[in-house]
Amino acid sequence: MGKGDTEVFDFSAPPRYAQGCRGFKEGSDPKNGGKTMTKPRTATPRDGCAWVTGAASGMGAALALLLARNGWTVAASDRREDGLARVVAQASPGRIQAFALDITDAAAVAGIVPTIEERMGPVALAVLNAGILELMTAETFSVAVVRAQVETNLMGTVHCIEAVLPRLLLRGRGQLALTASMGTYRGLPRMGAYGASKAGLVSLAESLKFDLDPAGVRIQVINPGVVRTPILADCPSPIPYQISAETAARRIVAGLGTHHFEISFPRPVVLAAKVLRALPDWLYYRLLH
Repeated sequence: MGKGDTEVFDFSAPPRYAQGCRGFKEGSDPKNGGKTMTKPRTATPRDGCAWVTGAASGMGAALALLLARNGWTVAASDRREDGLARVVAQASPGRIQAFALDITDAAAVAGIVPTIEERMGPVALAVLNAGILELMTAETFSVAVVRAQVETNLMGTVHCIEAVLPRLLLRGRGQLALTASMGTYRGLPRMGAYGASKAGLVSLAESLKFDLDPAGVRIQVINPGVVRTPILADCPSPIPYQISAETAARRIVAGLGTHHFEISFPRPVVLAAKVLRALPDWLYYRLLH
């Protein structure tokens, strides 16, 4: 392109990898090369294994155990090897295998997916759940606090997506779920760094969905309410409507079996959060101050 030229993008064009992939079936839509899309189907244990990050404790551990009880073989990843060992010990022999991993290490993440697939078969379901939370106010604003959460919650998940997504696209099927937060609906007190990192995941998933639907790969966002996990240890006061990690895992598994893009729970918190999101700014800040 020369200086001053404007590039025009055709957003109606199908992705280049879409032609002939398993996410398409023969049809008569000329815009898609004579093919029409089919909805990506729900992954099952027959398709391969499940990969869960942040699986050493809390919601990730509960999810790995529930998937294992539901017939999946699960690759459980986390930095904390002792926590992974406890999760493996709670499952039936062979159902969960531990893979120590720091998702902020891009090279380590790139190497772990081939290792998982070599030992356990293709990754059919990836629940990218690892994350950290550190509260921050205007008085305690810190680049280090923001960077740590962005590097783990956003970029760590991006590393995982980069490692597993080409394999799902090549197979023309699979399921990818990213754990975000209901805190992405609107800014919450002391949650600026955490909310920013998780909001990035939601926007990323929304954008990827345009390409992944026709490719036969399902992508979903998990927006839980307040789950009783170690991540809440720094919160100074009790938070209402907390649910257990086990309850959260059941809601996630149920949501993975649907075609819904967003998996959110519990319902009272979801309704309240969506009402708050719809409020005009002046009323929202008056209510939360």
